[in-house]
Amino acid sequence: MSKEKVIVGMSGGVDSAVSAYLLKKEGYEVEGLFMRNWDASLNNDILGNPTINGSICPQEQDYQDALKACEILDIPLHRVDFIKEYWDNVFTYFLDELKKGRTPNPDLLCNKYIKFDVFKKEAMKLGADYMATGHYARLEDGKLKRGVDQNKDQTYFLAQLKPEQLRNVLFPVGGLTKDKVREIAKEANLNVATKKDSTGICFIGERHFQEFIHNYLEPNPGDIVDVTTNKVIGRHTGLMNYTIGQRKNVGLSGQTKRHYVCGKSVSKNILYVAFGEDNEYLMSDSCTLEQVNFLSSFHPTFCTAKFRYRGEDYSVQVEYLENNEVKVIYPEKVKSVTPGQFCVFYLGEECLGSGVIKDVYKNGEKLWYLCD
Repeated sequence: MSKEKVIVGMSGGVDSAVSAYLLKKEGYEVEGLFMRNWDASLNNDILGNPTINGSICPQEQDYQDALKACEILDIPLHRVDFIKEYWDNVFTYFLDELKKGRTPNPDLLCNKYIKFDVFKKEAMKLGADYMATGHYARLEDGKLKRGVDQNKDQTYFLAQLKPEQLRNVLFPVGGLTKDKVREIAKEANLNVATKKDSTGICFIGERHFQEFIHNYLEPNPGDIVDVTTNKVIGRHTGLMNYTIGQRKNVGLSGQTKRHYVCGKSVSKNILYVAFGEDNEYLMSDSCTLEQVNFLSSFHPTFCTAKFRYRGEDYSVQVEYLENNEVKVIYPEKVKSVTPGQFCVFYLGEECLGSGVIKDVYKNGEKLWYLCD
C-alpha cells in the first residue's frame, strides 16, 4: 500500500518544520508548500525611500529558511503565490475596517480565506490526503480544541473556519509545548530550531505600522478629548493609528497620569481618552456580534469567551438575534472590548466559534464614544 500523503504549510518557522519532521517520522509521505501572500515591493514608502535589504517584509528569508528545513528533512518544497487572493479577501477588509475606526484582526481572515481555502485546494491538487500546519491546536472527534500549551494556543485564530475546512487537516504540534517543539527541532538539527517567532501583521514585517498604513490611508489628524470632561487635551495623528485600550504612544506628552484610548468618533474625528486603569469608560457588560460562525453544531446559551487573543476567558450568556447576529452578556465587566476584534466562544477545551464585535454596551445603552 502507498503511504498517505501530507502537504505541510511551511512558514519558515520552527513549528511547521517540526510538524513536517514528526509526520515523516510517523511514516507519511511528506511535502512542503510555502505560500507567498504579499508583494514585498508594496512595502516601500510612498516616496520610494530605500528599505531594509530592499524589502521590509521578511517573507523571502522565511522562504529560504523553509527551503533549508526541507533540504534537511529530505522533502520537496513547492511555492505558490496567493497575492491577489490575500489582497481581495484580507487586506481590503483590513483597510475598510480601519476607515470605520475599528480594529480588525487579519489573521483570522487569512486562515479562513487563504490557508484553509485556496492553500488547502492547492495541497489537494498536489495529491494530498491531508494538509498540516504548525498551529497550536488539536482536532479530536471533529472538535477543535485548545493546544496543550495554553500560552501558545491558536484556536482563537481558527474560530472563523467552517467545519468542512478542518476535514483532512492535521495539527502535529498541538499536543506539545513550545519548549518541547524547540527541543525536537534541536534534536533533528533543524536550521530554525532557535529562530524567533514572528509577531505582528504579516504584510507589514519589520516596518513601523503607522509608516506602512499611511501608504494606503491618508492621515487625518484631529483632537484628543478627555471623555470625562469633554475637553480637548491633545492632537492625534489619525484614528487608524490607535486601538481601544491602547496605553502607550497615545500622543499626550508630559502627561504623567496613566491614560488609555477608550473611544473614537469617525464623524467628528475625535480620539477619546480615559484616565485611570479602572476608569468606567473603559468597561462594558455586553456587546453584539456580526459575521457569526460556529464550528460546532452546539450553539451555547452559556459558555466562556475571549475578546482578544491572549485575553482572559470570561463567563458569558449568549442570545441569538435576527440577521445572524448574537448578543453576548458578561456580568463581570470586561475592559476595552473593541469593535472589529473577534469574540471567540469556548466550552472547556473546545472552541465553538466566533463573531466580529459590532457594538458595545453598558447598562443597556450603546457606548456613545466607541466607534460611531
